[in-house]
Amino acid sequence: MKKFNKILIFVFFTFFTFNIGAQSRPDALVEYRNNNFERAVQICRDEITDNPNNMESHVVICWSLIRLNRLEEAMRYARAARALNRFDVRITQILGEIYFYQGMNNEALQFFQEYASAAPEGARIDQVYYFMGEIYIRQGKFRHADIALSTAVHWVPNNAAWWVRLGFTRENAGDLGGAIDAYDTALTLNSQLTDAQRGIDRIRRTMSQ
Repeated sequence: MKKFNKILIFVFFTFFTFNIGAQSRPDALVEYRNNNFERAVQICRDEITDNPNNMESHVVICWSLIRLNRLEEAMRYARAARALNRFDVRITQILGEIYFYQGMNNEALQFFQEYASAAPEGARIDQVYYFMGEIYIRQGKFRHADIALSTAVHWVPNNAAWWVRLGFTRENAGDLGGAIDAYDTALTLNSQLTDAQRGIDRIRRTMSQ
């Protein structure tokens, strides 16, 4: 009986110690979601040092570094993660975003298109199409931008800023009626968006000439 009690006590304290350790372990994703990006980076670095193959740590550190605008550092981790797993769509999207912010449009578009093909209903598909739309605007391909931004607002219909960009795209493509519709939707979502009102005013002046 005494031996059995000792075993129970050992199991209890082992379980208790394990739980305390698990609960006190810092969570990089929680820090990222709380906008504590520097803290998330520190946690992920430690995790990657302990386990260089930890994809979750690579993903969160890249997200955090992008938010901190440390793009070169984010690129290093993203490339390392890509070497670990060529097919992780989160890294595919991250690489596209880094290239986008660096102004490397063709490279960014390649990764965004790869993401859209591999994960047509992925967690970041709305952002992917938004970025694609912005790239096409940069390139003056307004019909392509219309398709991409229309898809983006399909996924997130309450993003007023994206509706403004869609209106701008349609305005430049010569689809004035469609542009007014997009600007109107933006103003319905946020009446303070002066860019949308200015767009409507521009179009009405053009149509009255």
